[in-house]
Amino acid sequence: MPKVYCYDRCSTCKKALSWLDNNNIMYEKLDIKTQHPDETVLRELYKKSGLPLKKFFNTSGMLYRDMQLSSKLPGMTEDEQLALLASDGMLVKRPLLITDSAVLPGFKEADWKAALEK
Repeated sequence: MPKVYCYDRCSTCKKALSWLDNNNIMYEKLDIKTQHPDETVLRELYKKSGLPLKKFFNTSGMLYRDMQLSSKLPGMTEDEQLALLASDGMLVKRPLLITDSAVLPGFKEADWKAALEK
């Protein structure tokens, strides 16, 4: 069963969950603020996704902006970035879809549909 890390006050998360419900796709919902993935899990998800690590950061979030991460991330190692992501779920891009074969940060309907059809 796919897992979806989301935040209840996030409009994109609401849209993604509504899309899943409307398409009768069963999923496990996890609150990214209270049940966020730890560093080991994030490392596995990052490797499995094949995406750049920057794609896992919630670049539009207040915490990201408050910490001025747009200027700090380029100088950080991968390990430092993963530790930072694991420190607070609000830094992680959401919703985060995890299937047996895919990891997708953010919601793009076509990408989710393709990942869930595998």
